[in-house]
Amino acid sequence: MSGLHWVKSSFSDEGGNNCVELASTESGIALRESECPAEVLTTRPVTFGALLQSVKTGAPRFHAE
Repeated sequence: MSGLHWVKSSFSDEGGNNCVELASTESGIALRESECPAEVLTTRPVTFGALLQSVKTGAPRFHAE
C-alpha cells in the first residue's frame, strides 16, 4: 500500500499518532490507524458509505462480547 495519499480524519489529534487515516485505491478505500500504519483495512466505497451513513443516523451499534 505504499504510494497512497493518506488523509487524516478531521477528528484526529493534531499532535500525535492518534489518527484514523483514509486513502483511495484502485479498488476502493483503505483505512489505517496511525499508531499501526502497516495494518491496513480495505473496503469498497459503497460499503464504507453505508458505514458512514449508519454512524450519522445513529443506527444500531455492534458490541464485542
